[in-house]
Amino acid sequence: MKTAHNECFAYIRVSTIKQGEGVSLEAQKEAIQGFADRSGLTITQWFEEKETAAKSGRPVFSTMLKQLHKGLAGGVIIHKIDRSARNIADWAKIGELSDSGIDVHFAAESLDFRSRGGRLTADIQAVIAADYIRNLREETIKGINGRLKQGLYPFKAPIGYLDNGGGKVKTIDPVRGPLVRKLFELYGTGEFSIRMLVEKMKQCGLSTDTGGAVTKTGIERILRNPFYIGLIYLNSRNETFKGAHEPLISVNLFETAQDLKSGRHIKRKTRHKFTYRGLFRCADCRRSMIPERQKGHVYYRCQTPACPTKTIRESEIEQQLFSKMTALHFTSEAIEELGKAMRQWVRCKMRTATRDSTGMELAQIASRKDKLTDALLDELIDKATYQERLNRLLLQECQIAERKRKQVSPIRNQRNTEKFLELLKSLCLTHSLAEPDEKRSFVKTVFSNRFVNGKNLELEPRNWVLQTHNLLCGLVGAPDRTNPRSGTELSDQITETVQNLFDCLEL
Repeated sequence: MKTAHNECFAYIRVSTIKQGEGVSLEAQKEAIQGFADRSGLTITQWFEEKETAAKSGRPVFSTMLKQLHKGLAGGVIIHKIDRSARNIADWAKIGELSDSGIDVHFAAESLDFRSRGGRLTADIQAVIAADYIRNLREETIKGINGRLKQGLYPFKAPIGYLDNGGGKVKTIDPVRGPLVRKLFELYGTGEFSIRMLVEKMKQCGLSTDTGGAVTKTGIERILRNPFYIGLIYLNSRNETFKGAHEPLISVNLFETAQDLKSGRHIKRKTRHKFTYRGLFRCADCRRSMIPERQKGHVYYRCQTPACPTKTIRESEIEQQLFSKMTALHFTSEAIEELGKAMRQWVRCKMRTATRDSTGMELAQIASRKDKLTDALLDELIDKATYQERLNRLLLQECQIAERKRKQVSPIRNQRNTEKFLELLKSLCLTHSLAEPDEKRSFVKTVFSNRFVNGKNLELEPRNWVLQTHNLLCGLVGAPDRTNPRSGTELSDQITETVQNLFDCLEL
């Protein structure tokens, strides 16, 4: 069956999905329909495309071409030349249609595509359209590169950060930012698989921008994104830039996550999430006490047959932990004195904080980056080697910046000081009210060596607990009053111990 020449397809296109929801498609339809009515043409099918024409390979456009070559229509009506071709490859396909006897009409162009002069005019306009999009692309890339060199991320903020408009730094999302940090912390323990994290973060309320739960792919994308430590990585270009935004997590935590994902750390898979799994060892044989559930109760059992230590029930562990925590109780007077010392240390630290070695280290890295760039320009190294070495230097910069923030961030130190003092006020209550995972982490934070001897726990407080106790003795009054220390000696001890506390607790 031969198709009549007055039966035509109509092709309309917008550059983005967002634009397609506006009036552009309707305006094109109206112009094309008006042209068809005036020219005595009948539109048998409409083809709508919501893709850019800067690259070839548009699916709807390709489908239309195939149907035209099959003779399903005698011609095609397009709104304007730039709607059909902003790349030379697709314009050549339009020319092939005309060469094969298929009519090509442009509703907004007063030219006869079948004549030599009209075809030439159309070719010139197509070249201009292709040059326009090429120039637009170059200018866009220049703008993006300019933003990246300023440390600004010119794309949509990743989960955990907020967009603040063009040309502005991304800021940490006060709601989802802490949840993303928790995601890294949980994964960093080595006890959570990606699938377990999907369910865990769903319970915590971490969501996408559209309000849906974060998927397995989404969590994997978060875990490998260095944006959270202050770097901007473009996968399409395999390039990394130093970001101007505030890091959400530490470099060490991010590297731990990468090691776990790459298999450099062995992930421990746990069938049952027992509260104190892996925390206690037998005092006799030094082997781990393995948890198991029997008749509704959880027991921790030594696996050495001849060992005198057999089992201890989890409820007994809870009672003894509460007792140990109670023994670590500090009086309100002592905590108040400690608070004064720590706040004074923070103020002194802010007054005496200098650039010390960080400035020199950053200058050395800047020099190495310059030399690395020179080596690339002189073709002494290839682009892949250059990027790999640059990434290492940028990571070192992040570590230095992280260390510097801890030194000169009064708000952060003051906030963590108050948090630490609140912890001291209620060690027992904090542990008893915590969730199982938090309890486990809390015990690890307070006690270092943890053994089971028969039915009793043998717990050794961590250094920060002992240092806190020693410092309080100096502040409130040491038991031995016959040998008082000088004010300078006590002041030096306070300064040293508070510094150790901040280092130990990563405050």
